[in-house]
Amino acid sequence: MMAVGRLLGTGSQAASYLLGGAAVVLAVAAIATSASAGDVTGWIRDVLGFTFVALLGGLIFIVLFCLARLNSKSGDTGNDRVWFEAGIQAANGITTLALTFTLLGISLGIASLAEHELSPETVRVVIREMTANFSLAFMTTVVGLPVSAVLRSVLLIGMARRPYSNEITRGE
Repeated sequence: MMAVGRLLGTGSQAASYLLGGAAVVLAVAAIATSASAGDVTGWIRDVLGFTFVALLGGLIFIVLFCLARLNSKSGDTGNDRVWFEAGIQAANGITTLALTFTLLGISLGIASLAEHELSPETVRVVIREMTANFSLAFMTTVVGLPVSAVLRSVLLIGMARRPYSNEITRGE
């Protein structure tokens, strides 16, 4: 029963980190662009899409959960390697997600070009639709790759700070 309580506490801590980080990113984006928070979230919805944001948020939550488990004072150091590896795999999953959505956006852009007959009257509409899909493609990469790199770095640095981390990271 205590193990379930610890997991729920860690989940709550990871959710707090995720929501706090999202609020900070939203505030920084709003200040940097001189736009309202609603405008920024609308842009995120329009360019990145709900599916990408939801999957990205889920993977970030997993990384933060693993990081919180690593930093917990539960005294159970036997599972540290498992939590570390799970966090690294989730961070790598963010890279895979970003690149998958990049290929999806490029494919959708090319498909939109193939769906329409090009004429001087339709070329603007076709180009607008194609560039919207390319925007999805490249923005998912621009967002996903740095997020993945930062989360991997946080996990690696967190493990390096632990007194017994050399055995964990080298696999001894």
